[in-house]
Amino acid sequence: MVKKAPRRTAQRIQEAALALFNRYGEPNVSTTQIAGELGISPGNLYYHYPAKDGLVNTLFEQYEQALAGLLPAAGDVRDVEGAWFFMHSLFERIWDYRFLYRDLNLLLSRNRRLEAGIQQALHDQTVALSTLLARLQGSGVLQIEAEDAAGLATSQVVLLSYWLSFEYALDPRHALEPEGLQAAVLRGAGHALGLLLPYLVPAQQAHLRQLLRAYHSTENPGASHE
Repeated sequence: MVKKAPRRTAQRIQEAALALFNRYGEPNVSTTQIAGELGISPGNLYYHYPAKDGLVNTLFEQYEQALAGLLPAAGDVRDVEGAWFFMHSLFERIWDYRFLYRDLNLLLSRNRRLEAGIQQALHDQTVALSTLLARLQGSGVLQIEAEDAAGLATSQVVLLSYWLSFEYALDPRHALEPEGLQAAVLRGAGHALGLLLPYLVPAQQAHLRQLLRAYHSTENPGASHE
């Protein structure tokens, strides 16, 4: 059996930091805690990342790469089923790096790299969703004026960006835990897709309603936990 090469320390630091940031929020996690999680010395971590912002920026670059690999697929969407898959995939990317959205205002206030990067990410998502709407319209399944389409794409990006904050406000002890992934993604993607309903032709509208019923069958945010 060929042994797998050990992961580099920098990669292990990134993975541990992402898990801790997502669970507790970036402001609540110190580099000392990250080092302790890995069983390495703070000095070893400092060698790779002298400042926590450098680690945040590295994780954000990974998020940018994840978006870059997905957003062009918006141009391939031709029906509600394709829109469902794209929206679900986009929300999964957001979930994977949810710490960015959980503490967005605080992170932006002290990190210029993130400030510019988030603006570009939001722009790119808006362009992608505008493309998705144009493809749906070109396929004859969406009937919408150009100015309404621009507003709809923006509304979808706003909803996707702040949905997890909404869930966190309703249930701060459980909403962003890993086991909540599937339900949170279904709810967030479902609400973003629901914005299409008034503009879809009847057959596609009926199909989307079927999908939304599946979304609504998941546990509601704020439900009690044992």
